[in-house]
Amino acid sequence: MSKEDFFESLLGKQDRPLFLAPMEDVSDAPFRQICRTMGASMVFTEFISSEALIRDSDIALHKMSFQEAERPLGIQIFGGREEAMYGAAKVAEASNPDVVDINFGCPVYKVVNKGAGAACLKDIDMMERMAGTVVDAVENRPVTVKTRLGWDENSIRIQEVALMLQSVGVKALTVHARTRAQKYKGDADWNWLKKLKNTPGLHIPIIGNGDVTSPELAAKLFNETGVDAVMIGRGAIGNPWIFNQTRSYLDQGSYSTDIPLRERLEVCAKQLQLSVEHQGERYGVIVMKKHYGQYLKGIRNGKKLRMELMQHNTMAPILERLLNYTEEEHFSVSAV
Repeated sequence: MSKEDFFESLLGKQDRPLFLAPMEDVSDAPFRQICRTMGASMVFTEFISSEALIRDSDIALHKMSFQEAERPLGIQIFGGREEAMYGAAKVAEASNPDVVDINFGCPVYKVVNKGAGAACLKDIDMMERMAGTVVDAVENRPVTVKTRLGWDENSIRIQEVALMLQSVGVKALTVHARTRAQKYKGDADWNWLKKLKNTPGLHIPIIGNGDVTSPELAAKLFNETGVDAVMIGRGAIGNPWIFNQTRSYLDQGSYSTDIPLRERLEVCAKQLQLSVEHQGERYGVIVMKKHYGQYLKGIRNGKKLRMELMQHNTMAPILERLLNYTEEEHFSVSAV
């Protein structure tokens, strides 16, 4: 499958696609739905433990659930045992996603300590076996991978890794342009993405990720590296408008930074409602608390409003406050 065929099968003929990154405790179904309506070309689930999936964990299965409106969607799995990854890939495929994605990049200690996520970057042979196992398990969907540049700056082998993944049947590769040692600190090194795109013999799509927090930076990543798509993570939290803004900037060279206050609050309220539908009221309200800070950033007295919202454990008073916050209570709000 060529990169043109891969993208066209998922996205049609869309130029320079923009993906929502899989983010633990962030990119749940409600947030994915919001981002799709705001212009994300494709979305991915939070990463899901292979061990939990093969045990039929209710939490893992719930993480994997999605709505048709979220398509195209990838289910991302991780693990440190080939047998578990094979079984989890079968479970994921049975849910009928558009893509099954392997996480070879999570830097968190509790994941790495189990030989999963970025730990695989220390053992390329094991990564090859793991990727091949998932490709063998998934019969009717493309398998993709998300990883980092390497374990640390002294062990970057991303070009070799990309060619190896391509050889075992992986159809696209997302690279967060940091090492595991960096975690989320320092700057992403986009130069490696450019080198990757110029690797002889590499023809699968390369999706660039890391430090894309504005339309200008997304365009810069496309232009400077030649990546086939850009994945946006933290830049979308509380700011799903970044996808439509970036599309406008890529296509027209400009975008509106004026997000009306009413629209910002209504989108926040919509995500809250979706969260309660998805998780039930108690947990759905709790989950949304991590999003208020970014949604309300830039609003006069936004911190005070956020503290008010955090006091409530049911949806009704939060919706009432969000949807009745008046123009007189702030001076201005701008896009994050």
